[in-house]
Amino acid sequence: MRLGHSQPKAFVELGGRPLLYYSLRSIREVAAIGEVIVAIPPGKEAAAQHAARQAGLGVALKLTAGGAERQDSVRIALALASAHSSVVLVHDAARPFAPSRLFAGCIEAAARNGGAIAAIPVADTLKEAAHNSIIATRPRQGLFAAQTPQAFKRDLLVAAHSTNPAAGILATDDAFLVERLGARVEIVPGSALNFKITTAEDLRMAQALIAADPLLARQFE
Repeated sequence: MRLGHSQPKAFVELGGRPLLYYSLRSIREVAAIGEVIVAIPPGKEAAAQHAARQAGLGVALKLTAGGAERQDSVRIALALASAHSSVVLVHDAARPFAPSRLFAGCIEAAARNGGAIAAIPVADTLKEAAHNSIIATRPRQGLFAAQTPQAFKRDLLVAAHSTNPAAGILATDDAFLVERLGARVEIVPGSALNFKITTAEDLRMAQALIAADPLLARQFE
């Protein structure tokens, strides 16, 4: 098993630790994970190794330079995964609050069905717009917001990434590439707390959660 993509934001600090630490801390609790591969920007090797030591990661850690796009980083890291791995796990370290049970649940579902992703039902009303004006309201029934972790049988994910360069598709998650092969991808119930930190507002919300919820903070100690 492996941890996938890590953008520079993975080294932004939350509660005195880099975001990467929190994902590694959750992964530490998942017995099925036998190795971790992290795609990192150049010069962040020592910081990634330190985060792994802080998290008490007890499995092999491999570091590699990421690619130009998210899917490039995953493909590069995937090539380093052990051939003995039957299931590969992909996670964005910018989602620090993914609990260990979610990693384990995605692995179990992927082993059964080929692929699995964490996702939550869309709660907001969806509007389609053009030039800042609404042109349609879309039904939200049956729609889910995809998260990570995502897990896939190794051969399936390799095939998905092998066929994509020829297609020239820029995918925002690995499930989309696997779906294009006609494979089943199961939804594992995610969490609203498993949000992605992409803006300063997201980071402030994460900081407030850590400060206000001792149980959440202790989960990562």
